[in-house]
Amino acid sequence: MAGVDIHFKCTQCGKCCRDSKVPLTVAEAIGWLNRGHSVQLICEASPWPRGLADEDPGAAHFKRRSFAAMSGTLPMRVVVILAANNAGACPNLLPDTRCAIYADRPLVCRIYPVEINPSIALNPAKKLCPPEAWMKDLPVLERSGRTMNDVVRQDVSSWRDADAADALLKSRLCVALNIMDAALVHEAVLIYSPRPEALLSALERAVQAHDDVPVPTQWRFVSDRSETLEDVAAHGGIGLHVRDSDAVSYQHLNFAREALFGPYLATGS
Repeated sequence: MAGVDIHFKCTQCGKCCRDSKVPLTVAEAIGWLNRGHSVQLICEASPWPRGLADEDPGAAHFKRRSFAAMSGTLPMRVVVILAANNAGACPNLLPDTRCAIYADRPLVCRIYPVEINPSIALNPAKKLCPPEAWMKDLPVLERSGRTMNDVVRQDVSSWRDADAADALLKSRLCVALNIMDAALVHEAVLIYSPRPEALLSALERAVQAHDDVPVPTQWRFVSDRSETLEDVAAHGGIGLHVRDSDAVSYQHLNFAREALFGPYLATGS
């Protein structure tokens, strides 16, 4: 909300600590798994037209946190998100709504409700915090789109840096877990739920691997729309209908968003 002051102070209502998928850095995911908690992988991908400029903030943000791959002859980029899977209350949420690991909580928890994506403006109406958290007599959180809290601003920068640095590790992780399917970014996401011990072992191997370890180069776009699969195939990509996929390996979750650029695939010719 450019030109507007957004006031905020956490009320410790605990709403953001329930029924959530909290994005984690690779290091945070390893710590989360070592505590005995659940972590999922959320995969989305976009065709990546050759010579695409990075002037668009949304496309630049996607590129920074993704790794390059191919689907047939169609260039693409893949984003893999490691997320704490909190069904119900977060396992670290105490009865009085305090955090049991407050000093070691994930960066995303420290940042909330500020947006991580630079192309998305903070909108209180889309946050879980109650109205009293946004009263005008509270400290200014954002002014003209700029985060005024120095600590939060640094945490946002740290998250973005870690998110970009982790992209190569996540490509290795996909090799270790034999993951090669992703949803088209403006349609849906695929959610993988590997066994915690298998995921922890794969993460540790990915961290220890050298830069010359091969990464997956052939991916499939999974969709429940025949027209999407026809478009992917027309541009040299490999598509797979949800009904033909192994439903045990992942969940296909429709999540409509605006495409990064368009016509979505025509520019990749």
